[in-house]
Amino acid sequence: MKANDLKPGVAISLSGKLYVITKTEHVKPGKGPAYIQAKMRAVDGAGMKEQRFNSTDTVDGATLDRREMEFLYGNGEGGGTFMDMSDYDQVEVGADLLGDSLLYMAPNSSCTMLFHDGKPVTVELPASVEVTIVDTPPVVKGATATNQLKEAECDTGLKTRVPPFIEIGEKVKVSTLDGSYMSRVKGD
Repeated sequence: MKANDLKPGVAISLSGKLYVITKTEHVKPGKGPAYIQAKMRAVDGAGMKEQRFNSTDTVDGATLDRREMEFLYGNGEGGGTFMDMSDYDQVEVGADLLGDSLLYMAPNSSCTMLFHDGKPVTVELPASVEVTIVDTPPVVKGATATNQLKEAECDTGLKTRVPPFIEIGEKVKVSTLDGSYMSRVKGD
């Protein structure tokens, strides 16, 4: 596969090790050729690695099995239990693989998990998720400054900043890329 085809969730084989791309950035410097800066996580748990690829480079892709999973519950240590929606098998996934993904998943929410040789390697999150605000300071009367955000904690444990009109119990949409507030969820 061409280096230009690299995107988050794609698996590649590099120097005999399997990596899953977590972030890519197309960089076009003022001088020299364009390149792809890829951040990837080793499937064997060896940590993160950054690699620069020329846009004309070819890399060895690896096949991953995509399965629809349901997040059942967290184990309190950053890991969690997931259930395969096709055969109802339960899979324990450790904190090293999940990272911050649990901050965007409420119990009984569905996600796509990628497997290689029967082992989970990463979780694919949608671009945005809906969460419920469980703690935020009340609105200050008379505060009319625009673009002021206040701290808020969500039901998943995610801490974000929301506009002053958002109250406890409201559902909001947040980006899974950086955890930022996107919009209020209409209707319920």
